[in-house]
Amino acid sequence: QVQLVESGGGLVQPGGSLRLSCAVSRTIPRIIIMGWYRQAPGQQRELVATINSGESINYIDSVKGRFTISRDNAKNTVYLQMNSLKPEDTGVYYCNVKSLTRDSSVQNYWGQGTQVTVSS
Repeated sequence: QVQLVESGGGLVQPGGSLRLSCAVSRTIPRIIIMGWYRQAPGQQRELVATINSGESINYIDSVKGRFTISRDNAKNTVYLQMNSLKPEDTGVYYCNVKSLTRDSSVQNYWGQGTQVTVSS
């Protein structure tokens, strides 16, 4: 059963904007961190942004001032608003959720990935 469903990727010109959405199943209990990762061809996956249960937010340096992570608890959805996009932002973006299990270990959940291409 798919528990994280991503949408919002696409092709944009440099300087353009996209908003990624990740709908999280309510069957996942005790979520402690939500985040977005990205991976370009031939590159390793990197963490882009996180937001925790206390809404503390962190970003990788290269996206600060351009990207905004947020969450809507009523919709159980996490977003990544991406503005002033650059070609180096191109890659597959993955939603990630970490939850605390009953035995206090951390469980990872991943979205299917959505392609973001920034090109003129």
